[in-house]
Amino acid sequence: MKEENTDNPLLASEVIDFVTMAIAYYKSVTDDLIDQERFVFVDKMCKLLPALYLKVNVLPKVEENDFVDLGQGVNEELYEDVRSKITTLLGEYDTYLDTFHEDMQYSDEPIARNISEDLSDVFQDLGDFLYNFREGTDEIRREALVQCKKSFSHYWGQRLLNALKALHSVRFNEQFVEEELKNDSIPS
Repeated sequence: MKEENTDNPLLASEVIDFVTMAIAYYKSVTDDLIDQERFVFVDKMCKLLPALYLKVNVLPKVEENDFVDLGQGVNEELYEDVRSKITTLLGEYDTYLDTFHEDMQYSDEPIARNISEDLSDVFQDLGDFLYNFREGTDEIRREALVQCKKSFSHYWGQRLLNALKALHSVRFNEQFVEEELKNDSIPS
């Protein structure tokens, strides 16, 4: 059985696994996105998002420190660049109808959302977390972990699930698969 370092929760295997998964996600929507085929991207996200969701849910509890200032790793320009690239890659498959939107209870009309925006929202929180985790002291890393978990429960967790649901629908859509087969973008 593996021994855990109880003195420093930042060294727990769950934290290391989460950081690894966050890096994989970050790379998937930045570096790896440049020459990626649409089917490959959708398929990768359908695998990566559930793993990321699981990893953040098993993170250990870390005490909050109200006096720590965290930096921002994702600025508006980088956010918009990632969102725009995902929008372009997904094309007509980027838009979906959101039934969990808070305004839905007041509307008779469905509310359209974009996978690219949801994935970019996840990217922003994970990018900020990774920036602070990489650049910071243990105190900053702890606070970054606390804030990332808080933001997950109140914001980006739902965005991740919305994107996953929409991506699942795209991934297993017969028309999408046929188009991708015609374009030779489905790996054999």
